[in-house]
Amino acid sequence: MAADQHSDSDADGSERQRRSLPEVFASVHVPRGGGWLKQLLAFTGPGYIISVGYMDPGNWATAIAGGSKFGYTLLSVVFVSNLMAMLLQALAARLGIATGRDLAQACRDEYPPAVRYVLWFFCELAIIACDLAEIIGTALALKLLFGVPMGIGAVFTVLDSLVVLTLMQRGFRWLEAFIVGLIVLIAGSFLVELFLASPKASELFAGFLHPLMPFSNPEMLYIAIGILGATVMPHNLYLHSSIVQTRGFERTPEGRKNAVHWATLDSNIALGLALFVNGAILVLAAAVFHSTGRTDVVEIDQAYALLTPLLGATLAATLFGVALLASGLNSTVTGTLAGQIVMEGFLNLRLKPWMRRLLTRGLAVLPVLAVLFVYGEHGTGRLLVFSQVILSMQLPFAVIPLVSFVSNKRLMGDLQISKGLTWLAWSVALIIVLLNGMLLREVLRGS
Repeated sequence: MAADQHSDSDADGSERQRRSLPEVFASVHVPRGGGWLKQLLAFTGPGYIISVGYMDPGNWATAIAGGSKFGYTLLSVVFVSNLMAMLLQALAARLGIATGRDLAQACRDEYPPAVRYVLWFFCELAIIACDLAEIIGTALALKLLFGVPMGIGAVFTVLDSLVVLTLMQRGFRWLEAFIVGLIVLIAGSFLVELFLASPKASELFAGFLHPLMPFSNPEMLYIAIGILGATVMPHNLYLHSSIVQTRGFERTPEGRKNAVHWATLDSNIALGLALFVNGAILVLAAAVFHSTGRTDVVEIDQAYALLTPLLGATLAATLFGVALLASGLNSTVTGTLAGQIVMEGFLNLRLKPWMRRLLTRGLAVLPVLAVLFVYGEHGTGRLLVFSQVILSMQLPFAVIPLVSFVSNKRLMGDLQISKGLTWLAWSVALIIVLLNGMLLREVLRGS
């Protein structure tokens, strides 16, 4: 009996080691039965953590550049990108719930070491690119609101991991509440901004009528791919497949099926809010800058400086800066958790969260400081857009494994996606690969 108990204990310990984010695994209570509202509220949270990555400072840079240069034309790209994000994030949540593994763990178990290390490398590169955007955005917000030099602000962002660590220690729900609060602040700020800008409805809707126009314009294509990279975040797929497992749903076929339903609804609602924010940034840039002939606005600080004189309201610039700071702070959560999940999942290597955060942030701070030294603060906006293009180039390395896993009956069982959804998911993956190939061709041509 003692031997059996020891064996069971070893098995339980091994299972805990394999869990994604074991410190918060199944820590959020899910009521057994009850009305739909109780179920929705129990599963509400992971989608909002994911949505943070879809409204980070990188989105601001690409949306401002696209709106000021091309008006409302790229609204269709923002819309389609968010639809792709909804599909891919739903698949990531399904993978985590069905298999009990996050995407990184699934890659480690299913692929040979050579493939696994390549995927890990590209995912780490994506996280650094995302971190780079967060650093620039937060440093810019500190400069615009409080006059802090960007170099100091960039270094200061290394300390933001303390916020994540403190909230995680209090419980995962505290972390989710913090994120939702900042998202509401961002959305509310842009709601006021749009009211002040008063975009013309006819011009706004016309922006959805030319979805293929970027293919005829290399500069527009570059920004469109940047919007795609800023919207569909590769490391968010790893993150979502992990944090849906924080819910204490029944690990039975029926319990998992129910969890997939509510997790998908949570994700779609949250990403709908992200769609509003992304669209609002582009609409604001089109209504305020493009319509007045300021098609040269590509820097966030340019946008901040011009909002007050062009709109005639100091409140516009202040809300813009506050929303930018909230966006930068919020995005730190995504980078911190995703970095931990990716390293533990691919390499089975556990580092203390503060150590992992300092490592990632240190690698991202260096190029920011280098650009500040060589080009000054005006070079950071272009670096921000370029970071989103890097993110887009990494997307296939996350999307292709994800689609192959969720369409695999052996891995997914009854939660395998249907043939129709499989075709749609592979079509999205193919579109992403083709667009990235077109972008790479234009970059190599020097366009």
